[in-house]
Amino acid sequence: MKINWFPGHMNKALKDIAEQLKKVDVVTYLLDARIPISSFNPTLDKLTENKPVLYVINKIDMADESKIKNFLPKFQGLNCDVILYNSTLSGKSELILSKIKKLASNKIEKYKAKGVKATIRTMVVGIPNCGKSTLVNNLCKKAKTTTGDRAGVTKHGQWVSVGDCVEVYDTPGTLYPNIENQDIAKKLAFVGSVKDEILDFVELGLEFIKLMQKSYPNAFKERYGFENNKDDLSNNFEEEQDVDKSVLIMEEIAKNRKYVLNGGEIDYERTGRAIIEDFRKGKLGKLTLD
Repeated sequence: MKINWFPGHMNKALKDIAEQLKKVDVVTYLLDARIPISSFNPTLDKLTENKPVLYVINKIDMADESKIKNFLPKFQGLNCDVILYNSTLSGKSELILSKIKKLASNKIEKYKAKGVKATIRTMVVGIPNCGKSTLVNNLCKKAKTTTGDRAGVTKHGQWVSVGDCVEVYDTPGTLYPNIENQDIAKKLAFVGSVKDEILDFVELGLEFIKLMQKSYPNAFKERYGFENNKDDLSNNFEEEQDVDKSVLIMEEIAKNRKYVLNGGEIDYERTGRAIIEDFRKGKLGKLTLD
Protein backbone atom coordinates (compact mmCIF):
# COMPACT_ATOMS: atom_id res chain seq x y z
CA MET A 1 0.00 0.00 0.00
CA LYS A 2 1.47 3.32 -1.10
CA ILE A 3 -0.05 6.29 0.74
CA ASN A 4 -0.23 9.66 -0.96
CA TRP A 5 -2.97 12.26 -0.53
CA PHE A 6 -2.73 15.77 -1.91
CA PRO A 7 -6.17 17.03 -3.05
CA GLY A 8 -6.55 20.23 -5.05
CA HIS A 9 -7.60 22.36 -2.09
CA MET A 10 -4.22 21.72 -0.43
CA ASN A 11 -2.35 23.10 -3.43
CA LYS A 12 -4.58 26.19 -3.33
CA ALA A 13 -4.03 26.44 0.43
CA LEU A 14 -0.23 26.46 0.06
CA LYS A 15 -0.46 29.26 -2.52
CA ASP A 16 -2.74 31.21 -0.17
CA ILE A 17 -0.37 30.64 2.76
CA ALA A 18 2.55 31.97 0.70
CA GLU A 19 0.52 35.09 -0.12
CA GLN A 20 -0.81 35.72 3.40
CA LEU A 21 2.63 35.22 4.96
CA LYS A 22 3.53 38.70 3.71
CA LYS A 23 1.19 40.07 6.39
CA VAL A 24 2.34 37.71 9.17
CA ASP A 25 4.68 38.55 12.06
CA VAL A 26 4.84 35.11 13.72
CA VAL A 27 3.98 31.61 12.47
CA THR A 28 2.20 29.34 14.94
CA TYR A 29 3.15 25.84 13.77
CA LEU A 30 1.09 22.98 15.22
CA LEU A 31 2.65 19.53 15.52
CA ASP A 32 0.98 16.32 16.65
CA ALA A 33 2.63 15.08 19.85
CA ARG A 34 2.05 11.48 18.75
CA ILE A 35 4.24 12.07 15.66
CA PRO A 36 6.11 15.34 16.36
CA ILE A 37 8.77 14.84 13.69
CA SER A 38 6.59 13.17 11.05
CA SER A 39 4.04 16.01 11.36
CA PHE A 40 6.53 18.50 9.91
CA ASN A 41 5.54 19.52 6.39
CA PRO A 42 8.71 20.27 4.34
CA THR A 43 6.77 22.67 2.11
CA LEU A 44 5.56 24.67 5.12
CA ASP A 45 9.08 24.66 6.56
CA LYS A 46 10.37 26.23 3.35
CA LEU A 47 7.61 28.85 3.25
CA THR A 48 8.03 29.89 6.89
CA GLU A 49 11.83 29.70 7.25
CA ASN A 50 12.28 33.50 7.41
CA LYS A 51 9.61 34.07 10.07
CA PRO A 52 9.68 33.71 13.86
CA VAL A 53 7.95 30.42 14.72
CA LEU A 54 6.07 29.25 17.79
CA TYR A 55 5.87 25.46 17.73
CA VAL A 56 2.77 24.17 19.51
CA ILE A 57 3.08 20.45 20.22
CA ASN A 58 -0.59 19.58 20.48
CA LYS A 59 -2.42 16.52 21.83
CA ILE A 60 0.19 16.14 24.55
CA ASP A 61 -2.47 14.41 26.67
CA MET A 62 -2.35 11.46 24.23
CA ALA A 63 1.43 11.28 23.86
CA ASP A 64 4.47 9.82 25.59
CA GLU A 65 5.77 12.95 27.30
CA SER A 66 9.11 11.34 28.20
CA LYS A 67 9.81 10.97 24.46
CA ILE A 68 8.56 14.47 23.69
CA LYS A 69 11.06 16.02 26.09
CA ASN A 70 13.89 14.58 23.99
CA PHE A 71 12.58 16.51 20.97
CA LEU A 72 12.18 19.90 22.66
CA PRO A 73 15.68 21.25 21.91
CA LYS A 74 14.89 20.93 18.18
CA PHE A 75 12.18 23.58 18.58
CA GLN A 76 13.99 26.14 20.70
CA GLY A 77 16.27 28.89 19.41
CA LEU A 78 16.82 32.58 18.82
CA ASN A 79 13.84 33.02 16.53
CA CYS A 80 11.56 30.23 17.73
CA ASP A 81 9.90 28.88 20.85
CA VAL A 82 7.83 25.84 21.84
CA ILE A 83 4.89 24.99 24.05
CA LEU A 84 3.28 21.66 24.96
CA TYR A 85 -0.47 21.92 24.50
CA ASN A 86 -3.73 20.07 25.06
CA SER A 87 -6.37 21.75 22.92
CA THR A 88 -9.20 20.05 24.83
CA LEU A 89 -8.34 22.07 27.95
CA SER A 90 -8.51 25.79 28.52
CA GLY A 91 -5.90 27.80 30.37
CA LYS A 92 -2.92 28.03 28.04
CA SER A 93 -4.35 30.49 25.54
CA GLU A 94 -2.83 33.47 27.32
CA LEU A 95 0.56 31.75 27.49
CA ILE A 96 0.45 31.11 23.75
CA LEU A 97 -0.44 34.74 23.08
CA SER A 98 2.38 35.93 25.34
CA LYS A 99 4.88 33.74 23.48
CA ILE A 100 3.63 35.09 20.14
CA LYS A 101 4.07 38.65 21.39
CA LYS A 102 7.55 37.86 22.69
CA LEU A 103 8.56 36.56 19.25
CA ALA A 104 7.16 39.77 17.75
CA SER A 105 8.80 42.02 20.37
CA ASN A 106 10.86 43.95 17.79
CA LYS A 107 7.72 45.13 16.03
CA ILE A 108 5.97 45.89 19.32
CA GLU A 109 8.89 48.00 20.55
CA LYS A 110 9.22 49.77 17.21
CA TYR A 111 5.57 50.83 17.25
CA LYS A 112 5.69 51.65 20.96
CA ALA A 113 8.50 54.13 20.29
CA LYS A 114 6.10 55.90 17.92
CA GLY A 115 3.34 55.90 20.51
CA VAL A 116 1.30 53.30 18.61
CA LYS A 117 0.11 49.88 19.78
CA ALA A 118 1.10 47.32 17.17
CA THR A 119 -1.31 44.72 15.79
CA ILE A 120 0.43 41.35 15.76
CA ARG A 121 -0.59 38.88 13.10
CA THR A 122 0.05 35.15 13.37
CA MET A 123 -0.75 32.32 11.01
CA VAL A 124 -1.66 28.86 12.34
CA VAL A 125 -0.29 26.09 10.11
CA GLY A 126 0.09 22.33 10.32
CA ILE A 127 -0.92 18.98 8.87
CA PRO A 128 -4.60 18.01 8.65
CA ASN A 129 -6.38 17.08 11.88
CA CYS A 130 -3.68 18.41 14.22
CA GLY A 131 -6.02 20.82 16.02
CA LYS A 132 -5.44 24.17 14.30
CA SER A 133 -9.06 25.35 14.26
CA THR A 134 -9.59 24.20 17.85
CA LEU A 135 -6.56 26.25 18.88
CA VAL A 136 -7.91 29.31 17.07
CA ASN A 137 -11.29 28.90 18.79
CA ASN A 138 -9.54 28.60 22.16
CA LEU A 139 -7.61 31.81 21.49
CA CYS A 140 -10.87 33.52 20.52
CA LYS A 141 -12.62 32.00 23.55
CA LYS A 142 -15.52 31.07 21.28
CA ALA A 143 -16.17 29.03 18.15
CA LYS A 144 -15.25 31.08 15.11
CA THR A 145 -14.01 28.23 12.93
CA THR A 146 -15.36 24.79 12.08
CA THR A 147 -13.65 21.82 13.72
CA GLY A 148 -13.86 18.06 13.27
CA ASP A 149 -11.97 14.90 14.16
CA ARG A 150 -11.05 14.06 10.57
CA ALA A 151 -8.75 15.33 7.84
CA GLY A 152 -9.86 18.13 5.53
CA VAL A 153 -12.51 19.96 7.60
CA THR A 154 -11.05 23.43 7.01
CA LYS A 155 -11.01 24.18 3.27
CA HIS A 156 -10.24 27.92 3.21
CA GLY A 157 -8.09 30.28 5.27
CA GLN A 158 -9.67 33.06 7.31
CA TRP A 159 -8.52 35.94 9.51
CA VAL A 160 -10.06 36.24 12.98
CA SER A 161 -9.40 38.71 15.78
CA VAL A 162 -8.52 37.31 19.18
CA GLY A 163 -8.48 40.68 20.96
CA ASP A 164 -5.68 42.74 22.46
CA CYS A 165 -4.27 43.65 19.04
CA VAL A 166 -3.71 40.08 17.86
CA GLU A 167 -5.11 38.66 14.63
CA VAL A 168 -4.91 35.00 13.64
CA TYR A 169 -5.09 33.41 10.20
CA ASP A 170 -6.50 29.88 10.36
CA THR A 171 -5.32 27.73 7.44
CA PRO A 172 -6.45 24.37 6.01
CA GLY A 173 -4.33 21.40 7.02
CA THR A 174 -1.75 20.70 4.35
CA LEU A 175 0.40 17.74 3.42
CA TYR A 176 2.78 17.73 0.46
CA PRO A 177 2.76 16.04 -2.94
CA ASN A 178 4.61 12.76 -3.44
CA ILE A 179 5.34 11.64 0.12
CA GLU A 180 8.34 9.46 -0.65
CA ASN A 181 8.99 8.31 2.92
CA GLN A 182 6.24 5.76 3.46
CA ASP A 183 7.11 5.34 7.14
CA ILE A 184 6.09 8.98 7.58
CA ALA A 185 3.03 8.48 5.37
CA LYS A 186 1.86 5.57 7.53
CA LYS A 187 2.24 7.61 10.71
CA LEU A 188 0.24 10.44 9.14
CA ALA A 189 -2.46 7.89 8.31
CA PHE A 190 -2.37 6.44 11.83
CA VAL A 191 -3.21 9.82 13.41
CA GLY A 192 -5.93 10.69 10.88
CA SER A 193 -4.07 13.25 8.77
CA VAL A 194 -4.79 11.30 5.59
CA LYS A 195 -8.35 10.87 4.31
CA ASP A 196 -9.62 7.51 5.58
CA GLU A 197 -11.50 6.76 2.38
CA ILE A 198 -8.26 6.19 0.44
CA LEU A 199 -6.74 3.82 3.01
CA ASP A 200 -6.68 0.02 3.22
CA PHE A 201 -7.37 -0.53 6.92
CA VAL A 202 -6.30 -4.16 6.88
CA GLU A 203 -2.81 -3.22 5.69
CA LEU A 204 -2.75 -0.10 7.86
CA GLY A 205 -3.73 -2.11 10.94
CA LEU A 206 -1.00 -4.66 10.25
CA GLU A 207 1.60 -1.90 9.79
CA PHE A 208 0.50 -0.33 13.07
CA ILE A 209 0.84 -3.64 14.88
CA LYS A 210 4.38 -4.05 13.51
CA LEU A 211 5.35 -0.60 14.75
CA MET A 212 3.83 -1.28 18.16
CA GLN A 213 5.80 -4.53 18.46
CA LYS A 214 8.97 -2.47 18.20
CA SER A 215 7.98 0.64 20.14
CA TYR A 216 5.41 -0.40 22.75
CA PRO A 217 5.35 -4.22 22.93
CA ASN A 218 3.05 -4.33 25.97
CA ALA A 219 0.52 -1.72 24.89
CA PHE A 220 -2.21 -4.17 23.86
CA LYS A 221 -2.39 -5.96 27.20
CA GLU A 222 -4.95 -3.76 28.97
CA ARG A 223 -7.11 -3.09 25.91
CA TYR A 224 -7.13 -6.55 24.33
CA GLY A 225 -6.12 -8.87 27.15
CA PHE A 226 -2.73 -9.96 25.87
CA GLU A 227 0.70 -8.54 25.13
CA ASN A 228 1.89 -7.98 21.57
CA ASN A 229 5.22 -9.66 22.10
CA LYS A 230 6.66 -13.05 21.24
CA ASP A 231 6.60 -14.61 24.69
CA ASP A 232 2.95 -13.86 25.27
CA LEU A 233 1.94 -14.90 21.76
CA SER A 234 3.62 -18.28 22.17
CA ASN A 235 1.06 -19.06 24.87
CA ASN A 236 -1.85 -18.28 22.53
CA PHE A 237 -0.72 -19.59 19.15
CA GLU A 238 1.00 -22.54 17.63
CA GLU A 239 3.44 -20.43 15.67
CA GLU A 240 4.58 -21.21 12.16
CA GLN A 241 7.68 -19.55 10.76
CA ASP A 242 5.98 -18.46 7.54
CA VAL A 243 3.10 -16.68 9.33
CA ASP A 244 3.52 -12.93 9.85
CA LYS A 245 3.35 -12.24 13.60
CA SER A 246 1.27 -9.11 12.99
CA VAL A 247 -1.41 -11.24 11.29
CA LEU A 248 -1.56 -13.53 14.32
CA ILE A 249 -1.92 -10.53 16.60
CA MET A 250 -4.71 -9.07 14.46
CA GLU A 251 -6.52 -12.41 14.50
CA GLU A 252 -6.23 -12.62 18.28
CA ILE A 253 -7.62 -9.08 18.64
CA ALA A 254 -10.51 -10.00 16.31
CA LYS A 255 -11.36 -13.04 18.43
CA ASN A 256 -11.06 -11.00 21.62
CA ARG A 257 -13.43 -8.31 20.27
CA LYS A 258 -15.68 -10.85 18.48
CA TYR A 259 -15.02 -9.27 15.09
CA VAL A 260 -15.93 -12.33 13.05
CA LEU A 261 -18.06 -12.87 9.96
CA ASN A 262 -20.66 -15.56 9.31
CA GLY A 263 -18.97 -18.91 9.40
CA GLY A 264 -16.43 -17.77 11.96
CA GLU A 265 -14.09 -16.03 9.51
CA ILE A 266 -12.04 -13.11 10.83
CA ASP A 267 -13.33 -9.65 9.88
CA TYR A 268 -9.92 -8.17 9.12
CA GLU A 269 -11.31 -4.87 7.82
CA ARG A 270 -13.30 -4.17 10.98
CA THR A 271 -10.39 -5.26 13.18
CA GLY A 272 -7.90 -3.03 11.38
CA ARG A 273 -10.24 -0.03 11.70
CA ALA A 274 -10.84 -0.78 15.40
CA ILE A 275 -7.12 -0.91 16.19
CA ILE A 276 -6.46 2.42 14.45
CA GLU A 277 -9.50 4.04 16.10
CA ASP A 278 -8.38 2.82 19.51
CA PHE A 279 -5.01 4.47 18.93
CA ARG A 280 -6.59 7.72 17.69
CA LYS A 281 -8.86 7.89 20.74
CA GLY A 282 -6.00 7.23 23.17
CA LYS A 283 -7.35 3.86 24.29
CA LEU A 284 -3.96 2.14 23.86
CA GLY A 285 -2.22 4.53 26.25
CA LYS A 286 -0.02 7.58 25.78
CA LEU A 287 2.08 6.87 22.70
CA THR A 288 4.59 8.75 20.55
CA LEU A 289 5.54 6.91 17.38
CA ASP A 290 8.51 9.01 16.16
